[in-house]
Amino acid sequence: MTGVYLSIMTEKLTCNRCLYDTSHPLGLVIDDDGICSGCRIHEEKDILNWNERWQLLEKLVKDYRCKDKRNYDCIVPVSGGMDSYFIVHLVKEKLKLNPLLVTYNKYWNTPLGIRNLANLRIKFNCDILTQNVNPHSVKRIVKTTLRSFGSIYWHCIAGQTVFPVQVAVRKKIPLIIWGAHQGMEQVGMYSHEHEVEMTRRYRKDHDLMGYEADDLLSDFDVLTERDIWQYRYPEDEELNSIGVRGIYLNNYIRWDPKAQHELMISKYEYQTSKFDRTFDCYDFVDCYNYMNLHDVIKYYKTGISKVTDHAVREIRHGRISKNDALDLVKYHQTFDPLYIDMFCDWLGIDEKSLQYVLDMHRNKDIWKIDDNRNWILKNKSNTNSKNKSVKDFSFKINSSFSRDFDDGYITIGKGHP
Repeated sequence: MTGVYLSIMTEKLTCNRCLYDTSHPLGLVIDDDGICSGCRIHEEKDILNWNERWQLLEKLVKDYRCKDKRNYDCIVPVSGGMDSYFIVHLVKEKLKLNPLLVTYNKYWNTPLGIRNLANLRIKFNCDILTQNVNPHSVKRIVKTTLRSFGSIYWHCIAGQTVFPVQVAVRKKIPLIIWGAHQGMEQVGMYSHEHEVEMTRRYRKDHDLMGYEADDLLSDFDVLTERDIWQYRYPEDEELNSIGVRGIYLNNYIRWDPKAQHELMISKYEYQTSKFDRTFDCYDFVDCYNYMNLHDVIKYYKTGISKVTDHAVREIRHGRISKNDALDLVKYHQTFDPLYIDMFCDWLGIDEKSLQYVLDMHRNKDIWKIDDNRNWILKNKSNTNSKNKSVKDFSFKINSSFSRDFDDGYITIGKGHP
């Protein structure tokens, strides 16, 4: 990696190549050529010998194959969106492993996500375990995390990252196979050659925003031991006794979510849906809230919405210019979120109260109240431009959420292809 990195403690700097700046919540640095650490690490994708790295992966998993066929070879966390199809495709069809799929019920399931998860099980002929935490505890946790640190999604991330590890310990399956390391893909936190693995520390500091399950308990809150115990990470002694490790596939193959999704669409009938707040219709189709309310909260707290992450990724892969990416961000990022009524009905609050809590967690360094008592960004260059002509960006839309507005969330659904 070239260049001497400038301190992120100085004034905010923006990458000359992508849209990220040094205020990125995962931590990002700019070198003396004006290029960010995320773009520099992405350059490795065009330099590394991926055939050799695949061979390293094959060698790694060899020792985890169950010799007597009485247990699974590995655990693969999945959902009805994101990169689940591609991970299982690699694990089952390319590495020839027998995985146990595990999934966490986030409660905000779309019919499309339920369909995709059912189709995944059938297409790949895999066993699956689902974690269904009782709905009253989930609602109490959401109220606590929303009020305390402005997150509705803590329980989803906590469940998705702890349930696979708990199952690994209980069923004595040491190997967990994840997709891409977010810190590496977005901000270049590590090199691919570091072959970084899943850790308790990264999960707490970044995935969970610094809050473990026990940190949610307070004398001034309604949460109890009964509510949070299922989100506890196993103790080191338990992990070490089994030899649990979680590897990331993007250390061993050239990770390209758009190309991977399009292969899964053609090969396994993965279904997609249009979003207002981003042009990427492949990720997060399993959840009503991720690309709506959750994304708005992210925008309030960081000034970055998911469409920025998608645009940066496409710049780095050379499929879009920086100027066109900026137009897409301005067009999408301030669309009003959908399905707020459904979330409020589920949680038992009104929309006005929800907005009051959300405004409490706005980042006052980037937002201000104007003369009409409306919140606006201090940096007006970040504002949207819904009337601007935005170039069509080729993503394959083959389905939709198809919500029945008389119904709430599908709490548990088996689905069908």
